Amino acid sequence: MLSGAALRKTGSGWEFASELALEDFIWEKLSQLFKLTPLKRQHPAKGEYCDILAVDDKKQLTIIELKNTEDRYLVQQLTRYYDNLVDEKPFSEQIDYNRPINLIGIAPSFHRHNHIDRKYNLLKIDFLELAVLQKNQKFKLNLKDVDTSQTWSINIPYKEIDFSKFSQDIPEPPQKLLDWLGSCSGDEQLAIIKMREKILNFDKRIKETIESRNIIRYGKGKTKAVAEICYHQSSSNPIIFLWLPTPTSRKREVIGRLRLWLDGSTVTYVGHIASGFGRMKLPSEWDAMPREKRPKYMFRSGSYRSYLPIPIPKGYKNTSNKLEALTDLALTKWLKKVQ
Repeated sequence: MLSGAALRKTGSGWEFASELALEDFIWEKLSQLFKLTPLKRQHPAKGEYCDILAVDDKKQLTIIELKNTEDRYLVQQLTRYYDNLVDEKPFSEQIDYNRPINLIGIAPSFHRHNHIDRKYNLLKIDFLELAVLQKNQKFKLNLKDVDTSQTWSINIPYKEIDFSKFSQDIPEPPQKLLDWLGSCSGDEQLAIIKMREKILNFDKRIKETIESRNIIRYGKGKTKAVAEICYHQSSSNPIIFLWLPTPTSRKREVIGRLRLWLDGSTVTYVGHIASGFGRMKLPSEWDAMPREKRPKYMFRSGSYRSYLPIPIPKGYKNTSNKLEALTDLALTKWLKKVQ
């Protein structure tokens, strides 16, 4: 399953689960769609961030602005990005600024203000209307130029989950959870659904409770939790927490709320976060930030004070790095706590 191929069902069809998911997919498919070479995502220019910068084989720059819903300010954004880049001229070795710059807006529909703004704009801006099409079990991204009707089409490696294959002894997943899962890859969706099934089938005392608009908790009451699925709005992703032995436990075992970083069904990192989402980031995320914006002290202890999670299997030497195995471990610890 291609990372970023994250869809969700709507009343009238399908759409990308978030603007980030759409950006991930377009970025990975720039060459196949437009014969462009990816250059930079979310490039900062005078305090604004360009979604995608790409170049062709003649070093001609293309600026792409993406919208997952209709937005009336798309033309204004592209105009500012154009001006900022022409003024700063970043990536001058890869970009020939003597050539015209292509400006492309991609959205499911274009507000009438977009058309008015473009009509009186001196720059040439292409509008590509996007649609996610489903035929049988296959999905496709379709882009259509609103002016010329030229189309681009590419398969989306997404597979809808068949819930009839899962246990009929537990309630169907709440719609809130299904909406959240739309931003995950197919492998992660399946792993999380299997985790939920395992937890709810383990003990009748374990209940699934929607604690708030962003939290679904599994356990007995408020003090005997085994797992949480929390929706992280800024990344548009569900985050998994399990109550497991903390990685820093030495002389005696301490059970804590641990965040899990997933790659499909594999847990790559764990971090002890007592509440909320914490401040931990993956090493790659810190590396992407300017050095002056990183924390002064990067604790590597794995405690709740740490800025870095611990890689698996370092955190659990005798446990598999699969979500299923860590769920089994969490359930075993939960059972000891409630007995």
